[in-house]
Amino acid sequence: MLPYSTTKQDGGTKWQQMCACLLCMAAISSPQYVWTLFTPLLKEEFKVSAAALQVTFSLLIILQTVFSPVQGWIAQHIHPRKLIMVGIVITGLSWVTAAQVTSLPMLYLTYGGQGGVGTGIVYVGVVTLLMQWFPHNRGMAAGAAAAGYGMGAMLTTFPIAQVLAVYGWRPTFSLFGVIMAAVGLLAAAFLRVPNKDSTTPVATGQFGYMTPQVLKTRLFWVMFFMMATMATSGLMVTSQLAQIATDFGVAKLSLFGMAAVPLAMTLDRIANGLTRPLFGWVSDRWGREQTMAFAFSLEAIALVCWLALAHHPVAFVLLSGVVFLGWGEIFSLFPATLTDTFGTKDASRNYGCLYIAQGVGAIVGGPLAAWMHQATGSWYGVFACAIGGDILTAILAMVVLRPMRLNFLQRAQSV
Repeated sequence: MLPYSTTKQDGGTKWQQMCACLLCMAAISSPQYVWTLFTPLLKEEFKVSAAALQVTFSLLIILQTVFSPVQGWIAQHIHPRKLIMVGIVITGLSWVTAAQVTSLPMLYLTYGGQGGVGTGIVYVGVVTLLMQWFPHNRGMAAGAAAAGYGMGAMLTTFPIAQVLAVYGWRPTFSLFGVIMAAVGLLAAAFLRVPNKDSTTPVATGQFGYMTPQVLKTRLFWVMFFMMATMATSGLMVTSQLAQIATDFGVAKLSLFGMAAVPLAMTLDRIANGLTRPLFGWVSDRWGREQTMAFAFSLEAIALVCWLALAHHPVAFVLLSGVVFLGWGEIFSLFPATLTDTFGTKDASRNYGCLYIAQGVGAIVGGPLAAWMHQATGSWYGVFACAIGGDILTAILAMVVLRPMRLNFLQRAQSV
């Protein structure tokens, strides 16, 4: 795919495209980020364990991530607007069809299967399009896309919680499935690729390693392990926040006239969105591994404090936001580090393979965490594993990743 640099007359257009892309991302963010609101009602409806129910969430994340290398290849051959529209329709239908299910396997297929494929298509399509509009700021463009996905659900958290409380989960799925499809399609209608008549080709500056070469290096798998470990703790909180709030006795409490759980989720979406461009910017100036060590340690500390003070609604809400502030940056730090190391030649497929780490985190942070809680009757063991993983990853960033990357880059320069 040939990158283009926009001319001055396109300056306004590229930012309009950015807004439309972010609205598309926001439209399809609810399946991942408001899932926890539905879990108590779905658990009661289908008479299943939390671990069995959380398979739905894991399927959503796994299918969103595992096909990302393939979706990246498809995005190079189909107009981004068409690709994004298809993904939006599939995502909206996943909720509409989920509203009709009568068994847990059907929920797996609709909410998890359809939703994962649909959101994955939109995510890849949006990132691909923004890369074309911002050829000299690809990191910023990818970070902005991730922020739109991370923050988008804050617009729907309270409305979904209110409709859910009054009408139940089936009408809520149907209503918001239609809304997300309508909003997403409206935004996608304004998308287009840069006009060749108003752009000039620039030197691609592409260098580096193809994906088969990258997958043979130990350095890639160190990054994969680190991203999967960090994804686990964040997805554990994302998928089971409502259950955690219930077990700590704050689910039915209010803060400033608002229910604690939707308020915490809204704050989490803000923090989850802001942290991605924020720590991406910090890492550009301070260093990738140093920023990782700080951010991952921040999440570990936040989890310790959250666990100790979870019975207090104010602390529950505020500290959940700090947890996400230390987690969401993985979607800017790891792709930047990967491209710094292996170059831009096959960057989209390389990151597609690394992005699968989030699917691994979904398995551990979803049903396995729920099973551990069910087996022990406590969240303390689950939190201990998440905190230990955060600390381990912070140490690996400085003790293992940094020297491995320096050695790798030095050998590459000497060839």
